[in-house]
Amino acid sequence: QVQLVESGGGLVQAGGSLRLSCAASGLTFSNYRMGWFRQAPGKEREFVASISWSGGETYYSDSVKGRFTISRNNAKNTVFLQMNSLKPEDTAVYACAARPERLAGAFKYWGQGTQVTVSS
Repeated sequence: QVQLVESGGGLVQAGGSLRLSCAASGLTFSNYRMGWFRQAPGKEREFVASISWSGGETYYSDSVKGRFTISRNNAKNTVFLQMNSLKPEDTAVYACAARPERLAGAFKYWGQGTQVTVSS
């Protein structure tokens, strides 16, 4: 079955950096668009970033553009989220997701998430 496992979360001071990883298994990784989402306590889940199957197209929410970078390594079935200049408002559970590149619509597979806490 498809599994997405995130790692790399933790506690960091404002202005610091973290790099999240998401290891995928049970799917042909290079056929999937990958995304990162986050959910803060008491708030709805929000889109953070996505990357096309080849890595040639990336999209970011306005709140993270210029600070976060999404990338992928298809040989290692892994997608990354480099987070720089972190702010307290970035505190959330971050989850990766996957959907077939050739199909539009909602992301189909989800990981459990990793906690990111940014202290002021």
